[in-house]
Amino acid sequence: MNSIGKPFRLKHKSVIPGFGITMGFSLLYLSLLVLIPISMVFLNSSSMGLKTFWEAVSTERVLASLQVSFTTSFLAASVNVFFGVLFAWVLERYSFPGRRIIDGLIDLPFALPTAVAGISLTTLYAENGWIGRLFAPLGIKISYTPLGITLALIFISFPFVVRTVQPVLQSIDLEAEEAAACLGATRFQTFYKIIVPTLLPAIITGFALAFARALGEYGSVVFISGNMPMQTEITPLLIRTKLEQYDYAGGTAIAAVMLVISFLMLLFINLTQWWASSRDKA
Repeated sequence: MNSIGKPFRLKHKSVIPGFGITMGFSLLYLSLLVLIPISMVFLNSSSMGLKTFWEAVSTERVLASLQVSFTTSFLAASVNVFFGVLFAWVLERYSFPGRRIIDGLIDLPFALPTAVAGISLTTLYAENGWIGRLFAPLGIKISYTPLGITLALIFISFPFVVRTVQPVLQSIDLEAEEAAACLGATRFQTFYKIIVPTLLPAIITGFALAFARALGEYGSVVFISGNMPMQTEITPLLIRTKLEQYDYAGGTAIAAVMLVISFLMLLFINLTQWWASSRDKA
């Protein structure tokens, strides 16, 4: 108590510094690791001139590589959304022997070197491989085709969807599902009306992470793709080819286009996620 009868209030001191210091360090860290390297891509390509820049990024080979990269990445992320949600559901809603082992195996693509994954997948899905030989009589070729690229991208981006959806499934209150069942809702109605709206922001986030990871992948794809220009050549490989030919301006120009397209797509995905979250709160 002080002299006028009011209790003293101890000033709470936070362990973490204030907003100004933490924001300053955060922006510095973000600038050194992300903003400055990305800005150098645009600075290097800006020295070409608009006409030369357009000629470098509008060739048939560049457009074909962009199509392969974005198409296979989108397909891989879409497949992982379906099976990732399924895996997360099984791991969180059911108890069975070996559950923890399977849960740990999901993170294996994070630890496995991508080059090793690429060699293993190429050997497995080649025409004389264990799985590839089963499809060869049907006329289905996997390795050295866009299908093989998609499989490699599915492998390396699969954990993102599972690990994004799992915490949300853990937080869903089972009483809401039980209440819906008591009110006469079917399993499909409960899943569509209660579970899906809650999972939707996490699903969109998982899709965005898987798509971004697949889009920039190089190590696991370079072996299984066959690197055939106009057919199975991905954009990261084309950029490396330009750099090996000392065409630094051409390589950075292609990288700049890829960055812009990727940013616009991720911005659209984030806006969709924000819309889904705001609708769920409303």
